[in-house]
Amino acid sequence: MMNGARVDLEAGRGRPQLFSVGGGSPGPADREQAKARSIRKDIFLAYKTLGVVFGGLVTSPLYVYPSMNLVSPTKDDYMGLYSIMFWTLTLIGVVKYVGIALNADDHGEGGTFAMYSLLCRHADIGILPSKKVYSEEEPLLHNQPANARTRRPSWLGKFFERSITARRALLFMSILGMCMLIGDGILTPAISVLSAIDGLRGPFPSVSSPVVEALSAVILIGLFLLQKYGTSRVSFLFSPIMAAWTFTTPIIGVYSIVRYYPGIFKAISPHYIVRFFLRNKKEGWRMLGGTVLCITGAEAMFADLGHFSKESVQIAFLFSIYPSLVLTYAGQTAYLINNVNDFNDGFYKFVPRPVYWPMFVIATLAAIVASQSLISATFSVIKQSVVLDYFPRVKVVHTSQHKEGEVYSPETNYILMVLCVGVVLGFGAGNAIGNAFGVVVIMVMVITTIMLTLVMIIIWRTPPVLVALYFVPFFIMEGSYVSAVFTKIPEGGWLPFAVSMILALIMFGWYYGRQRKMEYEMANRVTVERLGELLARPEVQRVPGLCFFYSNIQDGFTPILGHYIKNMGALHAATVFVTLRCLLVAKVDERERILVARLGPSGVYGCTVQYGYADSLGSDDLTAQITSCLRRHIEATAAPGADEAARLDAARNAGVVHVRGKMRFYVGDDAGLFDKVMLGFYEFLHGICRSALPALGTPLQQRVEIGMLYKV
Repeated sequence: MMNGARVDLEAGRGRPQLFSVGGGSPGPADREQAKARSIRKDIFLAYKTLGVVFGGLVTSPLYVYPSMNLVSPTKDDYMGLYSIMFWTLTLIGVVKYVGIALNADDHGEGGTFAMYSLLCRHADIGILPSKKVYSEEEPLLHNQPANARTRRPSWLGKFFERSITARRALLFMSILGMCMLIGDGILTPAISVLSAIDGLRGPFPSVSSPVVEALSAVILIGLFLLQKYGTSRVSFLFSPIMAAWTFTTPIIGVYSIVRYYPGIFKAISPHYIVRFFLRNKKEGWRMLGGTVLCITGAEAMFADLGHFSKESVQIAFLFSIYPSLVLTYAGQTAYLINNVNDFNDGFYKFVPRPVYWPMFVIATLAAIVASQSLISATFSVIKQSVVLDYFPRVKVVHTSQHKEGEVYSPETNYILMVLCVGVVLGFGAGNAIGNAFGVVVIMVMVITTIMLTLVMIIIWRTPPVLVALYFVPFFIMEGSYVSAVFTKIPEGGWLPFAVSMILALIMFGWYYGRQRKMEYEMANRVTVERLGELLARPEVQRVPGLCFFYSNIQDGFTPILGHYIKNMGALHAATVFVTLRCLLVAKVDERERILVARLGPSGVYGCTVQYGYADSLGSDDLTAQITSCLRRHIEATAAPGADEAARLDAARNAGVVHVRGKMRFYVGDDAGLFDKVMLGFYEFLHGICRSALPALGTPLQQRVEIGMLYKV
């Protein structure tokens, strides 16, 4: 059942008919109560975001100053550096993410793929044929404003529609943003935990770097083993720890300001930035590779949006995270102004001796929490790309019954664990991790800036003056950071690029294979007329039972159907051809989830299951939902006296089977070198990835796979 609503499609060609259950309008008192409940929920979610979203951002004081490669710094240098960090946090954190980016969500989902899906839905700029066709029927999406569906594309949207090169560049940029975010998920746990545990070496100089690295690796392994319990449980466990860190570090910061340099907030004036660069010139520019780390983890505000809500993220950042960071960095800088050579241990040295060990414990626990934000974001973007068919299928588990954005991927989790521990043991406690981290942080932010600009022009239709006021300052600022961190590539910055290239190769190989397979299926599809001819043959029998035959094609059937009938010589008495149709939206309204139709031959039906990349197909009994909608359709459209519904029930009682084709490429000697390499790589990926049927929750004993070779 679909909560009192359904959509039927008559004869496979008519308009959707919407049946819904009405209800009374809520009164003013009910609206006030609902508003109060919503506010309480947002405040509670804001508390939970401390344990998931902001861990990487709020623990950045642990490693920012040690990553700057300072040489004989002066008071004016520290004033300039604090001014840079203050304005970076204000402009990128408050203005860009909280003020603008969080409004570019796709039905509650954030990140580069969410913005890409928004752009694909508002302009015909998709790449994959299947995704392009699926995004054309915008009138089916009732959650989208009517004016967004009917107004003509902007000039930039028309440019992307005409240029395949521009569309490919946009897709590549989205892929690169996802890959860099995964690189962030590898480096954030490594640098956070390693920097926290390094505090042991202050009171105990005899503790060696290998011991710190081994302890960090053990902690990280334990953290990754906790992921299977889900974001909700993890955030409930970690949020008190993160709250303790968020509210104790600024207290120490205020103490340090009062004791060491009460005039630190003079540095808010931008003229200190100008003086810093005039005095340090090239070396000052190179130090930007360290200062950029003060905003690390800000992308998680957007990427983790599906786990929480826009309002909760905004409340948490503006009223706790931002003030905490401003005061903590101010206190840290005030201490360093009076102790100019302590920058290599700039955090623990500014902590007063009486509270050193409590702060060490809180810092270590907070560093563990910091790792959670990007791990959760990595799970989200992997799930999005799998559903959109840009990445090989991996297992995705929904860890919450109330929040579909909360997901966990076992394969992704353990690969991240191996890479993260490898980074800790391989790079050690040097600046190499910080150099690699800076590359990841700023590249993701530049990509977000560019895609937000496209969203403003193509979707929001923002006036050009306001677009320029956003794009020019942020592109110049982030471009300066990019130019600085790129000098760090030989010193460790190569790592995120290596990871990104491997991931991009996997995604492109998968994309190319899926595109070739779709082209073959469309060229050799079985039409409804051809199916009628096959069933009319005397050697083809109709056997008892209900069969769900899965196909990727909308107009016709997969060529595997003809292969199946010719070899089996039979088709079930009731056969439903099911097409899983991923729309380029985050969620599909339940009223539009299932569409059914008769397809001509007796007992043959078509069914389209529509879903967004944030929807879960395995959470409910999909078979029961399809059968229920099909029975209602039959009862509403069958001729009087017909027993079609009874035959459907009898077929279901006789047994249910789920049939899915498994088409493989046969790459002959006459194929080109590019096809041999890319399709061979695709076949390797296809052979090791998971089947789509388990994701639907179908019992193992009811699954049947039909193999077919396609010669290239």
